[in-house]
Amino acid sequence: MMLRLKNSIGMVKECKVGFSWTTLFFGLFVPLLRGDLKNTAIMIGLGLLTLGLSWLVFPFVYNSMYIKSLLMQGFEGATDNDTTILVQKGFIVQPKTI
Repeated sequence: MMLRLKNSIGMVKECKVGFSWTTLFFGLFVPLLRGDLKNTAIMIGLGLLTLGLSWLVFPFVYNSMYIKSLLMQGFEGATDNDTTILVQKGFIVQPKTI
């Protein structure tokens, strides 16, 4: 499932939700090429601490780590459908309407 996030200046990023096949096959290069330096450092650090065993876990969690970091940087759902996906997957809480 694809998700589109945009920030206040109009930059749009497309993200996959769920398992990351690219991280499984290309590992550390995925966050590095996306410019996601924080998660790159996390992957390197945990890879060294676990002697590489964490590389088997990252394909399951990297896409959600990337989406959360984009949301922390001020990105939000580009459309109502994208916002609905963010709410359904638990990335954001749906605002209450009065």
